[in-house]
Amino acid sequence: MFSRRRLLSQSIMTASMLTLVLGIAMPFSSALAEGLKIGFSQVTLQSPFYVQLKNGAEAAAKAGGDTLVFLDANGDVSKQNNDIQDLITQGVNALIINPVNPDAVVPSLEAAVAAGIPVITVDRSVNGAGVTAHVGRDNKKMGQLVGEAVVARLKADGVEKAKIIEIQGDAGGAVMMDRRDGFHAALEGSGHTIVEGPYAEYIRANAVTAMQDLLQAKPDVKVVYAHNDDMALGALQVLKENNRNDVLVAGVDGLSEALSIIADGGNYIGSALNDPKYLGDVTIQVAREAAAKKDVAKFVDAGSTLVTSKNVADFPREGLFAEYRPKVLGQ
Repeated sequence: MFSRRRLLSQSIMTASMLTLVLGIAMPFSSALAEGLKIGFSQVTLQSPFYVQLKNGAEAAAKAGGDTLVFLDANGDVSKQNNDIQDLITQGVNALIINPVNPDAVVPSLEAAVAAGIPVITVDRSVNGAGVTAHVGRDNKKMGQLVGEAVVARLKADGVEKAKIIEIQGDAGGAVMMDRRDGFHAALEGSGHTIVEGPYAEYIRANAVTAMQDLLQAKPDVKVVYAHNDDMALGALQVLKENNRNDVLVAGVDGLSEALSIIADGGNYIGSALNDPKYLGDVTIQVAREAAAKKDVAKFVDAGSTLVTSKNVADFPREGLFAEYRPKVLGQ
């Protein structure tokens, strides 16, 4: 009798332990099947570029069975730091940061690194150590390509010593500085003069207000260069309202609306392509590799090229931005 009771007791104990082990193991296996949890702290959703960047990242994460936890800082440094701390607490497998300010998020970056979470910056870089990879494009080259197109068009039109108004992105931003420096390098020695306009934060409405004032102050303007197409289109709106069809316009990012105007042969000189959906896609791929502890390049260039009236037909533009998806990451 004692042996039977002992055998029964041992059987119950074994069954209970097995149930406990399975109870713990099954959710863990299920979690693995669901894929990675990737955090994304975004600077803002006020720009159509950043909306499309988010959409591209979400689509890529979903396609790979991963969960993307997206938080919008809405241009607020304090909120972004809080958002990043929140994502760290949630135990994300990788963290994507599009910083409001390249310096202000450094403490949060350090906290993520201390937690063993790989950090990938996208579009805008961070001035701090510990970033696993930066995914973006060569913004200096993009500004230079547009600048060269401006110089070529003015030469073809026989225009010398033109006054060029530059509508800038965000004060202190790495993208802004690169697009400015690349453009200025292309204009160096051309004889043309660049008038640095205000920071319009890449927002069309801000550029409209800025251009209204600039046109009054600089009526002899010949070209307007904006750090993105959305601002360039805002400037173009003001120029049309004032019957200034003699002023050329150029931008960056490859907004489909801008390409349609380029295709019509108007005064829109060109743009450097910057497909945000593809940028989001590539960023998720890099985050996966970083989470898997694979070696990734410190800078992953998603690629760009100049679009003008000569090649505008080569780029699909069914979406908000023209599509440009060169092979990267050994695809």
